[in-house]
Amino acid sequence: MKRKILIVLMALSLCLLCGCASTARACKSCSSDMNGGLDRIINVYSLDGQLIATYEGFVDIDDNDNGSIMFDLNGKRYVYYNAIIEVIEK
Repeated sequence: MKRKILIVLMALSLCLLCGCASTARACKSCSSDMNGGLDRIINVYSLDGQLIATYEGFVDIDDNDNGSIMFDLNGKRYVYYNAIIEVIEK
């Protein structure tokens, strides 16, 4: 009897977790980590709103505690400090 209850509880919790937005985000992050990033367009702006650069491709983004944004694209590493980064997923 306990085994049946445990199976039912596990099935219900699995159903609840599959529809959860945070679970979907975690799955997408895991997919991004395993596949070398997601197909994205990245626009980098200065603090006064001027477009500095635009990048496009499979990018894995890492934000750091010091306020910098770092990403790898086509074998090159880009690091921006004190910039506004717009990330658009395709």
